[in-house]
Formats: sequence, structure tokens, C-alpha cells
Amino acid sequence: MDISRLPADARQRRRAEMREFLRSRRARLTPADVGMPPGTGRRTPGLRREEVAVLAGVGVSWYTWLEQGRDINVSADVLDAVARVLRLEPAEREHLYLLAGLNPPQSPPAALPVPEPLRRLIDGWLPRPAYVIDRHWNVVVVNRAARLVFQCNEHDHNCLVSFFTNDRYRAALADWRDAAREIVGQFRADAARYPDDPQFGRLASDMCAASPAFAEIWAELPVGSSTHGTKALEIPGVGTLTFESTALPLPELPGHRLLLHSPAPGTGTAARLASLLAAEPAVA
Repeated sequence: MDISRLPADARQRRRAEMREFLRSRRARLTPADVGMPPGTGRRTPGLRREEVAVLAGVGVSWYTWLEQGRDINVSADVLDAVARVLRLEPAEREHLYLLAGLNPPQSPPAALPVPEPLRRLIDGWLPRPAYVIDRHWNVVVVNRAARLVFQCNEHDHNCLVSFFTNDRYRAALADWRDAAREIVGQFRADAARYPDDPQFGRLASDMCAASPAFAEIWAELPVGSSTHGTKALEIPGVGTLTFESTALPLPELPGHRLLLHSPAPGTGTAARLASLLAAEPAVA
């Protein structure tokens, strides 16, 4: 459907409906619903535009234009990301497509293909955490141990975003501030490897708008890169879990990395990790 060919009054009605529809869906969610801290100074209920944009992986300006019903280029992947963040029902998702001038797909887009040997490796790494991220730090595949240890919920689709917006993970991670500086430095180094990829700049800009902590550290211009590290998390009811982590490049998936975590020797982590997994049975 070419919206630009609609009569002026029809385009105006569409813009008004898009604006009211997305605002109403933002208003019915709270930061806690998506695993974000409540923040301060909220003048209106629900999520802010920049929070929806960051969680959906789109630019704040682009999402604002979408909500305003402007004539912009949209894709099915982006609309699905917005629908996921706003927890739209199937009928609401279809309505969003139609308002945006796209034909609703009959089924959700297929997941990114992951080589079966790699998937078996990640599943076989249990009970130790393992996951794969792409060049933009989007989570491609993750095992059950990683979801439990790193306090993931259904909205955790990007490691950088989750690090600064998942309140449960932030509370669990020891030395969060030092880890945050290291994470931002690694992301800046990754961005420098892909100077022609605008997604890095867009993500950094969106994170600055959504997270004052990220904005402060980003302004300090840290740069770093490491393939090995140690992290400790305090899990309620379980105790401290300390892991040695290793990041490995995946030549068959350019830009992707495999993150493997092993219990640090002499910390009692292996036993506590087994207890954590036993208390949270796998979903059939």
C-alpha cells in the first residue's frame, strides 16, 4: 500500500491513529514490565519513546517519526521489534502493519539460522553458561544456564542494552561500575572495526538517551578489548557465582562471538550453579 497516494485527509487520519495507537500501548507498560529501573522525573505513565526505541533496537528519532505517522521507510523486522517491546497481541500487530502501510505477514519471520554443531556446543556446555552475540551485541542463541545466571527476561535481546537496563542483572553483578566501563570500552572498539556500519553510532546515541550511566561513561571515551575475563554475581537464594569467561570469534558467522563461562576454581561456584539449575527445571 503506497500511503503517499492516499488523499490528504486520509493521511491525516492515519497519522492521528498511529500516534494514538502507539502512545496508548506505551502507556499501558511500566519500566518494571520490561526489566528496566523506574527512573525519576516521569511526567506521563508508561514507557518513554527512547526506552521503546532502545529495547526495539531502532533509532529514537526513527521511532518518534513512526509514532507521529510520518512517511518513512519501515521494514517487517523493525515493526516486529516494536510489536515485541510493546507486547502487542496478534490483532494489534496486524493493525500496526496496516497503519505503517505494509501487508501483515502470515507468520513471524524465521529466526536467524545457527549452525547445528554450534547449537549443540552451546547446549552441551550446560550446566555452564554459553551464548552467541552478533557484531551489534544482539543475542543470537543462549543456553538455559546463561538465562538463569545473567537474570535474563524475554526483553533481553542485546547484551549492551541489557547491561544498562536490566535492573536485576545490575543488582546481581559485583563491581558493576568497573564492568560497565569495560563493556563500553569493548563496544567502542567494536564500533571502530566497522566504520561504515551506522548501527553502532545509532545504538550508542540511543543508549545515551536511555541510560545516564552509559552516557557518562561513553563521554569518557574508554577503549578496550579482551577475550578473557572474570565476573561475579550474587544470585538471591543461591550465593555468589564467579565465572571465568572466554570470547571466541566465529569465522563461519563473521562478526559473531561465542561467549563461554566456566566456574572459577576454589569458589564453590560449580556446586551453587548446579543448585540453581536444579531449582529451575527446564521448560519442556
